[in-house]
Amino acid sequence: MPRRPGLSVRLKLTLSYVGFLMVVGVLLLGAVWVFLLRYVPNPPEGVHDHRALMSPTRYALQVAFFPRAAQVMVFLLVFGLIGGWVLAGRMLAPLDRITEATRRAASGSLSHRIALEGRADEFRELADSFDAMLARIEADVAEQQRFAANASHELRTPLAIMRTLLDVARDDPERPAGELDGRLRDVNARAIELTEALLLLSRADQRAFPRAAVDLSLLTEEASETLLPLAEKHGVRVVTTGDVTPTRGSPALLLQLTTNLLHNAIVHNRPGDGTVLLHTAADDGCAVLTVENTGEPLAAERVATFAERFTRGTARVRSDQAGVGLGLAIVKSIAQAHDGTLGLEPRDGGGLRVTVRLPRDRP
Repeated sequence: MPRRPGLSVRLKLTLSYVGFLMVVGVLLLGAVWVFLLRYVPNPPEGVHDHRALMSPTRYALQVAFFPRAAQVMVFLLVFGLIGGWVLAGRMLAPLDRITEATRRAASGSLSHRIALEGRADEFRELADSFDAMLARIEADVAEQQRFAANASHELRTPLAIMRTLLDVARDDPERPAGELDGRLRDVNARAIELTEALLLLSRADQRAFPRAAVDLSLLTEEASETLLPLAEKHGVRVVTTGDVTPTRGSPALLLQLTTNLLHNAIVHNRPGDGTVLLHTAADDGCAVLTVENTGEPLAAERVATFAERFTRGTARVRSDQAGVGLGLAIVKSIAQAHDGTLGLEPRDGGGLRVTVRLPRDRP
C-alpha cells in the first residue's frame, strides 16, 4: 500500500547514536560541575582582583570551563553525526543485500541467494532463513510447473481419443453405435478419474482438511473389504494384521491413502497366486502402515521414481489397466500433509514394500 516518505533507518540510527552521545556528554560535564566546581571556594568579600589570589576561584573556573564544555559538546555532535552515519551504514549493509534479494525474488528471479558471510547473528539468521525460503519456493514452483505440464498432457490424451472416435463415427455412419459408446465411456471414465485424482492431490497439498482421531488398523480393514472383488478378480490374496494404531488426521484422506496402496499392491502383483500383506503397528511414537506385495523383482533406482507424479509401474499395468500415474504421488502428498513420511523399497524375492509413518496420536 502507498506510504508517506519518512526518515531512513540509517538516519534514525545516526540520530539515536548522536542523541545518546550528547546525553552522555551532558551527564559527564554535569558530574564534573557537581563534584568538582562546587568544592572550589568563592573569592573573599572585598577581593575583586582574582589574579591576586594564590588558588583559582569558582568564578575563574566557570569562565574557563563553560566555553571549553561548549566546544566539547559541538565536537561530540559532529563526531557523533559522522561516526554514527558510518557505523549505521556498516551495520545495515547486510540488510541492503537482503532487500535487493527480495526485489529480485519479487520480480521472478528465485535462483538468486543472499549467501551472507560472517558469523551467526540476527542478520545472518534472517538471510539464511530467506535463502531457505527461496530454495523451497523455487522447488515448489518447479514442481508445480512440471505437474501442470504433465496434467495438461494427461488430460489432452483422453480428449484427443474422444475426438478421434467421434471423427471416425462421423466418417463411418455404418459403424455399430454400441462399440463407439463403450469406448467413449471408457475414455470418459479415465478423464474423470484423472480429474478427481488431481483435485484430491491439490487438497492434500494445501492441507485444507479437519483433523480427528483415526485408527489405521480399521482403515486397512475397510480398504480390504472395499477392494476384495478386485483382489478376487486378479487372484490375489490379501492378509491384514496388526494392532490398534492411533493417529490424527483426515479420515477420508487416510482412507484414500490406504486404498491407493492396496489397489497398487493388487494390480502390481502376480496374477493368480499373488499376495498382499498389510500390517499396522505403533513404533517409536509413530503410527506405521506397511504394505507388501509379491511381484517381479524391482531395481532400487526404479523404485525411487514410483512416487513421482504421472509415473506408472510395470508394463503389464500400462497395457491393461493404465491408471493415471498419481496413486503413490497422492499417497506421498497425503502422508506429508499429515507430517508423515513415505518409504519405498524393493521386497526380497520380488515386489514392493511401502512404509508410511505418521505421528502417533496419544490420548
